[in-house]
Amino acid sequence: MPSTHSLLAHLKADYPALWFEAGSDFHWDYSSQTITYSTASDPYQAAQLLHEVAHALLEHKGYTRDIELIGKERDAWGYAITTLAPHYNVPIESTIVATTMDSYRDWLHARSTCPRCEASGIETAKQHYSCPACRHTWRVNEARMCALRRYST
Repeated sequence: MPSTHSLLAHLKADYPALWFEAGSDFHWDYSSQTITYSTASDPYQAAQLLHEVAHALLEHKGYTRDIELIGKERDAWGYAITTLAPHYNVPIESTIVATTMDSYRDWLHARSTCPRCEASGIETAKQHYSCPACRHTWRVNEARMCALRRYST
């Protein structure tokens, strides 16, 4: 298994159209074609880096509905596992995939929980939800990197 430093060098050489930037977290930005990677010590750093490269190679842009983000995350992990990991000789443990996917499912569940009756709501428009049980409506903030806020409408 290559070190994260050597993996990064290989990725930069293999994908010159992508920009790699050190930061505090892993993130893919389609508009600037930039992969931000964490420099913190993490045993899953290489796997997370390949996951972000997978987003880039799959040309993931934005998403219209929150549930679409779950699909994009699943697809990026699948591509990282089946295509990138074998090519770069990087093992991707199922625990990292499960943990990150659980975090997105928890994020979606929190957003879609009705603040009035706690039933599961339905996203009716980007960042707008409606409760089928009590008919309450609310909007949510982006909240992928910050605290979730739900505002009654």
